[in-house]
Amino acid sequence: MTTPPAAAPRAMDDPRIASRAVTRLSVGVAIALIVLKAFALGASGSVSILASLTDSTLDLVASLGVFFAVRWAAAPADAEHRFGHGKGEALAALVQAGLIFASALFIGWEAVQRIFDPRPVTSGYWAVLVMLISIALTGWLVWMQGRALKRESSMAVEADRAHYAADLAANGVVLIGVISGAFLAAPGLDAAAGLVVAVWLFWGATSVLRTAADHLVDKALPESDRTAITTTVLADPRITGVHQLRTRMSGSTMMMQMHVDLDPALTLVAAHAIMAEAEARLLTRWPGADVLIHPDPRGRPAPPAASEPAGEAAPGGPSSSKGPWS
Repeated sequence: MTTPPAAAPRAMDDPRIASRAVTRLSVGVAIALIVLKAFALGASGSVSILASLTDSTLDLVASLGVFFAVRWAAAPADAEHRFGHGKGEALAALVQAGLIFASALFIGWEAVQRIFDPRPVTSGYWAVLVMLISIALTGWLVWMQGRALKRESSMAVEADRAHYAADLAANGVVLIGVISGAFLAAPGLDAAAGLVVAVWLFWGATSVLRTAADHLVDKALPESDRTAITTTVLADPRITGVHQLRTRMSGSTMMMQMHVDLDPALTLVAAHAIMAEAEARLLTRWPGADVLIHPDPRGRPAPPAASEPAGEAAPGGPSSSKGPWS
């Protein structure tokens, strides 16, 4: 009997394929939204539609950045990037934040001008229809990005999703503005809606910038994660202590380094076996993590160069409170 060929994995079943597929989807949705909103702007002259079109144009630039960043960050380590390319995602998120800031400033300026010089909104039915389609497309994209993130953590995709989630709410504000300007004879409300969009985008950009900066400056993982790491390592009673724990994120890869205390009478082979088991436990809980564990003979002082960095001591261990300028 001939064995049937194995079915190819679906795009949303494989983590890496899912992340790449959703970045293609993001670019496609951005292009579709630009075409729709350009048509609506030409028909209506709405400032809130203009605000949304400007945002969608920058969305396309940001989505293209994420498209390439996810692929570059997934490349394996090489001779020039021994820790991999994960920070490419943080750089993409940083560029995305800058684009969102620029979009917010442009939209805010245009909205303030229109508040003092209101202009009527025409072809309101077309504008409303386009905004409803935009909300549906954006909502679908955010849902698909959420599915991809459940399979593989990606800071670039997460930043892109946060941006489109803000767009989803902003599109609702734009819809209110268009209805107010076209059907309620209140064009000033249309301009005010554009101003609300600008403020919303500025707030979203701040969040994206903060996340990207944390990755680029190697901010430590939250206390809960560091506690979980220590607990996982100490599950083996032969390991009696964890210190000099250092953690950071590089793209979607968690990096952890630590020293552990072992019986000084152990042979090198036995100590290595214990370290390998500890690493296996960590990788079971955090697949794909980059783990480095250094064994120390219990009861003997650490060398002077291996002093504990401030704020990165293992939970429950000593931690210096001095800063770099103390």
